[in-house]
Amino acid sequence: MIESVAREAPKFSSTPVSLAGAPRLTLTPQQFAADANAAKAINDWLASVDANTRVRWALENLPGPFALSSSFGAQAAVSLHLVAEADPDIPVLLIDTGYLFPETYQFVKQLEQQLGLNIQTFSSPQNVEDFEVQYGKLWEQGREGLDKYLELRKVEPMRRGLATLGTATWFAGLRRSQAESRAKLNPLEVRDGRFKVHPIFDWSDRDVYLYLKAHELPYHPLWDKGYVSIGDWHSTKALHEVDSAEELRFAGLKRECGIHGLEG
Repeated sequence: MIESVAREAPKFSSTPVSLAGAPRLTLTPQQFAADANAAKAINDWLASVDANTRVRWALENLPGPFALSSSFGAQAAVSLHLVAEADPDIPVLLIDTGYLFPETYQFVKQLEQQLGLNIQTFSSPQNVEDFEVQYGKLWEQGREGLDKYLELRKVEPMRRGLATLGTATWFAGLRRSQAESRAKLNPLEVRDGRFKVHPIFDWSDRDVYLYLKAHELPYHPLWDKGYVSIGDWHSTKALHEVDSAEELRFAGLKRECGIHGLEG
């Protein structure tokens, strides 16, 4: 058993930390999810080390194949850089709904070239024209329509992408400070039968800024226009267009798109 560590972890380090004394994990995802004590011990240790060490530990202890998901949103360069530094060949899953901002496609190309990313794009088999002929503008049809839109254009392609790549361990750049729905996020969880790692789960916006500055990484091109949470052009608003952060995406009807829980 690993004793809980109360001290706050350093957020990132330029000097590799030895994993010689790190805990080993031999549990399957199902066993890990069922063993609350083992899960707490591992998560307590992961919370005590920096994000770079979390990534390296995961690559050494968790089953492959590995993949990193990214929406290429406002601060996406942090997770992309962190994971690509540890494993340059790791597939980066991009879900292209067909409704991304032109600036997002620009950002994808910029980071692909700058970081040498192995981007794997997955989309709905139905193009946007045929989609709208069949369903109309689902994102304008209340919560039920929005849920259906997200399932068809985001969740299903992500589920298919993870399966196509045979992903056993999934990295994602979620942070507790991003939303109330993420406030209890752990560095290591199990989703849809696979391990899911959140290397920057405890980072603040300032931590993100410092990392981007230290590594000369860019924000999304729309950041300077007040877009701090960036998804599809039809469901994303800038700060000056809303009264609260909860309204930045999906007209305030919901906060999560469903990808990270893979709920349909």
